[in-house]
Amino acid sequence: MGMSGAASGGAGCGRGEYMRIPDDVDAIKEAVKEEGECPRLLRCRAIRWWAQIAVLGVFLVGAAVSAAVFLGPLVIEKVIVPLIDWQSTTFSRPVIALICFGAIALFPSVLIPSSPFMWIAGMTFGYGYGFLIITTAMSIGMSLPFFIGCAFHSRIQRWLEKWPKKAAFVRLAGEGDWAHQFRAVALLRISPFPYIVFNYASVATNVKYCPYIAGSMAGTVHETFLAIYSGKLVQSLAVATSEGSFLSVDQIIYNVIGFTIAAVSTAAITIYAKKALQKLQAEDELC
Repeated sequence: MGMSGAASGGAGCGRGEYMRIPDDVDAIKEAVKEEGECPRLLRCRAIRWWAQIAVLGVFLVGAAVSAAVFLGPLVIEKVIVPLIDWQSTTFSRPVIALICFGAIALFPSVLIPSSPFMWIAGMTFGYGYGFLIITTAMSIGMSLPFFIGCAFHSRIQRWLEKWPKKAAFVRLAGEGDWAHQFRAVALLRISPFPYIVFNYASVATNVKYCPYIAGSMAGTVHETFLAIYSGKLVQSLAVATSEGSFLSVDQIIYNVIGFTIAAVSTAAITIYAKKALQKLQAEDELC
């Protein structure tokens, strides 16, 4: 009497829990061939997905370069240069410092981005005084929402519950000892999590103020230098445009290298922060 068996689960890719074992060798080879096509299909899909991402990236880079080449000079000539001239002729340096300081310190409390004033501080005062103005003002801009948010602690917690995945990362800041909170806050500041949102959301984590402000200052150093560099770059382009010339070869090389380093370092730091946060979350779940 002929015997037919059944192979245990996992024998097929989308073929059910069991697969009939054929009697002849050719049928067996055909079945094995079909089974081997499953991982091959997954690899093909992965390659196709990455190819689409690469094409999209090339298209976006090309569009950005085209916009910079054709629209950049026009925007600088018609918008940036007049604004810089108006600023320099209307306000003195101490007044500009006061305006930048006030905007960077107060705007985050009302959920208004203060990045343009960081660029202005970088343009006007450079890496020395510009860094001092921005970091001092940012310490106030991150402290005020923290203390204001204490009055709305329960509301902020209910608001975070609407986004449980993001809330899980934010709550890392309130767990563990001082060092753990400092590290979590610094990583959250480096990560793509919105800066002005975290100022208020951190209150719901029960994080202490000292590790919060220390981690925040450490996590925003790269952002401060990037803002100052961007301001200096825009200023050099505006000066060249107003003088009817273009950047020298040395300036072009310097700016291209500087921009590349800034972009690569920002991407690397952001990726590291995301992975470190995921690791930190996994460690907390195990504890």
